[in-house]
Amino acid sequence: MKFNKFLIIKVIFLFLSSQLLFNVSKAKSAEEIKIVYNIFSRTIKVNSLKTFAEEGNSTRKLKRILRATGSPDKEIRSVLTKDFEIPITIASKLVYSEIGNVFLTRLSSIIHPPRADDDKTGMLALRASVIKGIDLGEGSINLIRFFEGYPTKTVILDVNALSKVMNKVESISELLDFFTNSPLEKIKAN
Repeated sequence: MKFNKFLIIKVIFLFLSSQLLFNVSKAKSAEEIKIVYNIFSRTIKVNSLKTFAEEGNSTRKLKRILRATGSPDKEIRSVLTKDFEIPITIASKLVYSEIGNVFLTRLSSIIHPPRADDDKTGMLALRASVIKGIDLGEGSINLIRFFEGYPTKTVILDVNALSKVMNKVESISELLDFFTNSPLEKIKAN
C-alpha cells in the first residue's frame, strides 16, 4: 500500500514537472516594439503600427512617436509597407551566407530580443524573422511582416545604435536597397 502511494505521488510529480518544463508557451510573433533611446523608452504595439501602415490610422501614443521622427506620415507608411520580392530559398542562402552573418550580427546591435547578452542571439532572432516574414508575405517581405515574424513577444529597437549606422547612410531606403539588391544578385547567380 505504501509503495503504491509513493509511486502515485512520483508519477504526479513527474507529470506536473514535465508540463512546466516542456510545455513552455511560445510567442508566435512580436506583439510590441520597445524603442530605446539613452535612458528613455517607448513601446509601440505591432498591431497599431500595422494599422497605421495599411490604413493611416494611429493611436495617440504612436502619433507622438511618429512626430518625433520629423518625417511625413506618408513617407513612414511607404517605408513600412515597401515590399521586397525574394524567394525564400534565396533568402535562406543569404541569411546563412558569410555576408548575411556579418549583416545580421551588425543589425543585432540595433534590433534584438530583450535581455540578449550576445550578438548571436540577436542574429538568430533576425534570421528567423526574415524567413518567417517572407513566408507570411508569400515570397515578399516588408518591415511589418519582419516584425510579425520576429520570434519573441518584444523587439528592442536601439535608436542610439541606429543613429550610428544612419550617419553612414543617407536614408533607410538606401540601406535597404543596398542590403537587399547587392548581395542578392551574387546569390541568385550561384
